Amino acid sequence: MDPKTWFITGASRGFGREWTVAALERGDRVAATARDTGTLDDLVQRHGDALLPLRLDVTDRAADFAAVQQAHDHFGRLDVVVNNAGYGQFGLIEEISEEEARAQLETNVFGALWVTQAALPLLREQGSGHLLQVSSIGGISAFPNIGIYNASKWALEGFSQALAQEVADFGIKVTIIEPGGFDTDWGGASAKHATPLPAYDAFREKAAEQRRARVASPGDPTASAAAVLEVVDAEEPPLRVFFGTAPLGIARADYEARLATWERWQHVAEVAQG
Repeated sequence: MDPKTWFITGASRGFGREWTVAALERGDRVAATARDTGTLDDLVQRHGDALLPLRLDVTDRAADFAAVQQAHDHFGRLDVVVNNAGYGQFGLIEEISEEEARAQLETNVFGALWVTQAALPLLREQGSGHLLQVSSIGGISAFPNIGIYNASKWALEGFSQALAQEVADFGIKVTIIEPGGFDTDWGGASAKHATPLPAYDAFREKAAEQRRARVASPGDPTASAAAVLEVVDAEEPPLRVFFGTAPLGIARADYEARLATWERWQHVAEVAQG
């Protein structure tokens, strides 16, 4: 298999770093972005010209377009574009400030949108390419205390599903990756927290207990590298794929409940039809 050229956002830690390492170690080339490219110095020393570190804040649309173009000019093509940069905003819906809500959407939705738009003309021109949009099980279900994060991932999933249909005739694939709980710092150093309202103290503890149960056995981010390589090497990659064992059960329960509710209230749908 010919070496691939990757563009990966949020490559300083977590999934982004693990996938960067995996791609480099099998002989691929990677343009890796981070707010602080110093976090990639060890990989530059190890892999040399196969790695192009790029300083990038994905909320800057002009910088996104410039970084994607620089990566393409440097390597001559792009095969895999990974929208991984993002963070978790914790807080109940009433607690989220306007600034926090806008910042969450700027990074998790618009950052991915700008990188996607920057890459598409280049991928269309070469007649191939694969966009990996890193979502979450929280992109198809929703959980208390991360509602605005859920909203950002639902938006990412919505435009990505539409995109997959729009670009298929150009030979471009789209895959939405939906991880469950993994042993990264997503809920730790990377996370942001709204100012709590005392009225929700009891419920907040209940939500925390639910979250502890969901992530009781977190996945290994290093192991996820083998999974992402299988996805990008597939001749017909999936539109959606779970990472981890927990998401399938969560999705099955959620969608079964949705279908049951829709069917129970179908008489109202028919009344509305007229």
